[in-house]
Amino acid sequence: MNPRPLTLLIAAVVVALEGLIALGLGVYVAVETLMGVPATLIGAVAEAVFGVLIGAGLLWVAWGGLFKMERWGRSPAVLAQIFMLPVGGTLIQSAQPQLGIPLIVVALTGLVTLLAPPTTQALYGEG
Repeated sequence: MNPRPLTLLIAAVVVALEGLIALGLGVYVAVETLMGVPATLIGAVAEAVFGVLIGAGLLWVAWGGLFKMERWGRSPAVLAQIFMLPVGGTLIQSAQPQLGIPLIVVALTGLVTLLAPPTTQALYGEG
């Protein structure tokens, strides 16, 4: 097996951090829902479950896929980064550039490292 290149390690860390943030936000919404009275209970529960599932999924992709150099890990990781770009743009347009700009930077970092030639070589044996 090829050695793990720095680009793949960085990609795994980026996806893991995104997963931890999504998981943390999901748990936060769940706790807030249990402690207070949400505007809509179904919406709050759905938001919490979505955050926890997405967070767990991204952590699985980061560890079980990218860090372990499994080919299948790159596709969901790339898809996650692509989805984050318009979210970052929406945050910027919503007068929250302090959230949107870092999100775009992180997503672009993830994309660049996931699509870098050393990552492709490590995962697929191609250049």
